[in-house]
Amino acid sequence: MLLTREPYKGSTRKLVLAFDVGTTFSGVSYCLLDPGEVPVIRGYPGQERVGGDSKIPSILYYDRQGDVRAVGAEALQQHIIEQAEDEGWVKLAWWKLHLRAKHLASSHIRNGDIKPLPQGKSAVEVLADFMRYLFQCARTHIQTSHLNLWRSVKNSIEFVFTHPNGWEGLQQQQIRRAVELAGLISSKEEQSHVHLLTEGEASLHFCVTNVIASDTFSKTPIDVSDYSDDEEDQSDNQGIIIVDAGGGTIDLSAYSMELSPTSFEEIAPAECCLQGSVFVTSRARTLLQKKLSGSEHYSDPKIIAQMADIFDNSTKLGFRKPDEPSYIKFGIRDKDPKYDIRSGQLKLAGQDVADLFEPSIEAIIEAFEQQRRAASIPINMVCLVGGFAASDWLFTRLQEYFLPLGIRFCRPNAHVNKAVADGAVSFYIDHLVSSRVARATYGTDCNTQYNSRDPEHLARQHKKFIGLTGELLPDYFQSILLKGTQVSELREFRKSFITTRTSLAACKSVSTDIVCYKGALQDPQWLDVDRPSFSTLCTIHADLDELSRTLRPKKSATGQSYYYQIDFDIIILFGHTELKAQISWEDKGVERRSPASIVYGE
Repeated sequence: MLLTREPYKGSTRKLVLAFDVGTTFSGVSYCLLDPGEVPVIRGYPGQERVGGDSKIPSILYYDRQGDVRAVGAEALQQHIIEQAEDEGWVKLAWWKLHLRAKHLASSHIRNGDIKPLPQGKSAVEVLADFMRYLFQCARTHIQTSHLNLWRSVKNSIEFVFTHPNGWEGLQQQQIRRAVELAGLISSKEEQSHVHLLTEGEASLHFCVTNVIASDTFSKTPIDVSDYSDDEEDQSDNQGIIIVDAGGGTIDLSAYSMELSPTSFEEIAPAECCLQGSVFVTSRARTLLQKKLSGSEHYSDPKIIAQMADIFDNSTKLGFRKPDEPSYIKFGIRDKDPKYDIRSGQLKLAGQDVADLFEPSIEAIIEAFEQQRRAASIPINMVCLVGGFAASDWLFTRLQEYFLPLGIRFCRPNAHVNKAVADGAVSFYIDHLVSSRVARATYGTDCNTQYNSRDPEHLARQHKKFIGLTGELLPDYFQSILLKGTQVSELREFRKSFITTRTSLAACKSVSTDIVCYKGALQDPQWLDVDRPSFSTLCTIHADLDELSRTLRPKKSATGQSYYYQIDFDIIILFGHTELKAQISWEDKGVERRSPASIVYGE
């Protein structure tokens, strides 16, 4: 066995609760940490079995007043569906896509794919309603499975929430707000008990314990014809990519794997694409509309919607061969040979169904190649997890691509749906990843002292202006961290700043925007080059009250007025699963520090 867990070393009992809120299904896993006991990860078994696995459908019904009426598997019950129709309730599915990060390519998302939210409800409030429900389910399950346990842990819970690789600080801020709205924590101070991480990293933790570390992995059929002896010799440090294929997003994460002791370092920026399994269904709906457009009866939007649901639940998962037809069984006696409908079944050409998967498969291969190019070591293993991984056609198509490259390709035998929730608990207990890779270049927008001997400055001399400290140029980008840099959790990135104020009262606090660059330049220096690729990531706010007391006035460059100069460093920790910031300054030769708050613009 590769990974052996140590007994829990804490002094008091704790409960770790992990929530994987997915676009189509969600999961909860938990672990009781008892001093001296080896931790065991358990899953909340859900309600009704879905596709051979137990998961909770990410569905909510709201009534006309905006109150939640049904959630999860309960929302799929026939009497609820009828009541919803009679009373005009709003059904929400795929609502997580409302929270998607704006930088992700989404031109293929059609208006009909994501239903609008009920009037007066924000996506964060819907997330909070769903979190509240998941928490209640988990609490009830733990109370009935472990007698008298809840009372001892209800005030010592560590929450872990996962999110797609492509979500950034703004979405993390929204998750934290939803946790408060849901009542899972009662104050801002309790946010320290809330931990966020990417679905990709959670999936890695699942794969380590369930695939890489298991006996079944050693029995996975592997095409070794292209391996050389040299590659075998390097097996103590392998490159591995985790493909988490979910309902909404497909996340790829690349790591180097050291086997003794077991540790992982991220070796390429994480990838994320909006090409999960719901978009295969969305393309199927378009195909059905086109195929049945001439039929007076079967072109009815309600019948198309019913067929799309059946495709989603059975035809899609069962598809295996493009040279055999696929069927959508939607009725009993329905017959219309002109539209390939017989005995209540609609026949679809196998190749047409295969084509529905193709954009998702191409997106995975493109993201894989992107990571392979960026990775510092060769990739020799790929693990496929997530709900979409249950598709044999997806697995077959990817296998056809990876095996000729000499890359081992596997997926866990069962419970691929639980990968993220189980892995999120493992993240809290095992903490296997020691460093992560910057997904973009980060820095600040500032003025720089004009230098008449610098050709870049000369080209911009028409922009120069007189400031308190002399001639200045605007639009200078001061980088703090370059894209692709590998960052350990404890590594600090600091940049020195000088800011000026005309009054002492204005020196008591400072706010600095962190600017993010996502373009092709390796070391951008000016905001007027490739401006569309720059955006404000967040604002760091710091209290300088203590520092302001040490300031003395200085005479301006023109000699006309006085000003105060603040010299300080911004320290940013990028190596965690979330951005953290501090501010530092010197007082009589001694470094002083103060925490800084980070706020993301909505």
